[in-house]
Amino acid sequence: MNTPQTQSPNDIASKTLVLILAGGRGSRLHEMTDQRAKPAVYFGGNWRIIDFTLSNCLNSNLLRIGVITQYEAHSLLRHLQHAWSFLPRERGQFVDMLPARQQMGEDMWYRGTADAVWQNLPIMKEHYRPKYVLILAGDHIYKMDYMKMIQEHIQSGARCTVGSIEVKKEEAREFGIMAVNDKLQVQAFVEKPQDPPTMREKPDTSMASMGIYVFDFDYLTHVLEDEINKGEKKDLDFGKHLMPRAMHEGVLYAHPFEKSCKGRTNEGVAYWRDVGTLDSYWQTHMDLVTAQPHLNLFDRDWAIRGLPTQSMPTKFFNDERGKHLLDNSLIAGGCLITNATITESVLFDNIEVKDGSSIHQAVILPDVQIGKNCRLQNCIVERKCQIPDGMVIGMDKEHDKARGFRVSSSGKVTLITPTILEKWAESERAQSQQEPMI
Repeated sequence: MNTPQTQSPNDIASKTLVLILAGGRGSRLHEMTDQRAKPAVYFGGNWRIIDFTLSNCLNSNLLRIGVITQYEAHSLLRHLQHAWSFLPRERGQFVDMLPARQQMGEDMWYRGTADAVWQNLPIMKEHYRPKYVLILAGDHIYKMDYMKMIQEHIQSGARCTVGSIEVKKEEAREFGIMAVNDKLQVQAFVEKPQDPPTMREKPDTSMASMGIYVFDFDYLTHVLEDEINKGEKKDLDFGKHLMPRAMHEGVLYAHPFEKSCKGRTNEGVAYWRDVGTLDSYWQTHMDLVTAQPHLNLFDRDWAIRGLPTQSMPTKFFNDERGKHLLDNSLIAGGCLITNATITESVLFDNIEVKDGSSIHQAVILPDVQIGKNCRLQNCIVERKCQIPDGMVIGMDKEHDKARGFRVSSSGKVTLITPTILEKWAESERAQSQQEPMI
C-alpha cells in the first residue's frame, strides 16, 4: 500500500464533499414526524436535530456540504435556507439542498442510503468533483471532529472508513457490528445480528457502525456504478451492501469515535445518541437538565449553531399565592410563566404557562399554551398545543392511553399533539351529549 502524502487540513477540506442523509421519516417518533423529516425535529430548546451534524461540519472546517432530502422536506428545507445559507459560495463554501427529484426515472425515489448518493452522482461529478466524500446521518446528537477521521482515513491508505462506537452487546442488534484487527482494518461486518460479535478485550461490548463513512470518491463511484449495473437489488444501502463489499476487498477500516469526540459526559464517556424513539428523544433531553448535564450546550469551543432568532425576553411572574419553583431546566425566549413550578424540563420559545401549573421532566415544543392548574410530567408536548385548564398528563399512563394519548413503548413517556388533543376534546363532547339530563 502506498504511503499517503501529508496534506494540510485546508487542503483536505478543499477536496472533501460532505453529504448529509436527511431524508428519513423517523416513524418511531410517530406523530412528531407526520409533517416533518426526523432531522427537522426540534431539539434542546433552540435547535433542530440536523443542527448538530451541520455544526460539527462547521467546527471541523468542512464547508462544502450537500443535504439529501426526501420525506416531508418542507420544514427542513426552510430551516436550511433560513439558518444555513450564510456560507460564501465565492469561496467554494456552501450548504446545497439535494431533494429527491426522480432524476433517474419517474418511479425512482431514493431506495436506500447508498442509492440516494448514487442518484446524485452526476451532480457530484459535474459540480463538486471531490477527492473524498464524507457521508453523515442528519439525525443523531453528538459532537465530533470529522477532520480527524478524514486524516486517519488518508493516513491508513483505506478506500473506505467507517465511524465506530462501542455499545453494550444487548443493544448491538440495532446496529451494523464490526470486528477489526490491530490496525483497525475491518475483518467482519454484520448488519443487525441476532448474536453480535464482541470486542476481544471487552466481551460484553461490541463495535458498532455510527452510519458515518469516508470514501475515496473514485472508489465510491466505482462500487456504486458496479452495484447498480448488476441490477440485482431493489434498494442499495451502505450497511447492507457497500460495507460488506469493502470489507471483502480489504479496503475497509474503522475509526473509533473516541479519537475525534468533542462532547463527553462528566465521567469522560463519549456522548452519542440516536433520538429515533419517543423514549430516547425524551431521555436525551433529560440528559441536558440533570445536575451534571451529559452534553454541554454552552461550549463556545465547539458551539452548536441553530437559527438565530430575536425573541422577547422570557418573563417569570410570581406573587404570594401558592408555591412556585424553577429548577434544573432550559427555557428559551419569549415565554410567559405565571405562578408555575417547572423542574427538570426543556421549554422551547413562545410558551405560556398559566397560574398554578406544574411541569416536571417534560419537553415542551414552541408556541404551546398551558392552562391554569395543569400537571404535566414525563411527557412531550408538540408545537402549537393548547392544554386546557386543569389537565393532568403523564401521571397515570393507563389513563393517558384510555384518553387516546400516545404512550411510548416503554410506558414512560406520553406524547401530546394538537391532533390528539382535538380527538380527545371531540370524544369528551360526544360523551357529554350522550349523558342523560338529571
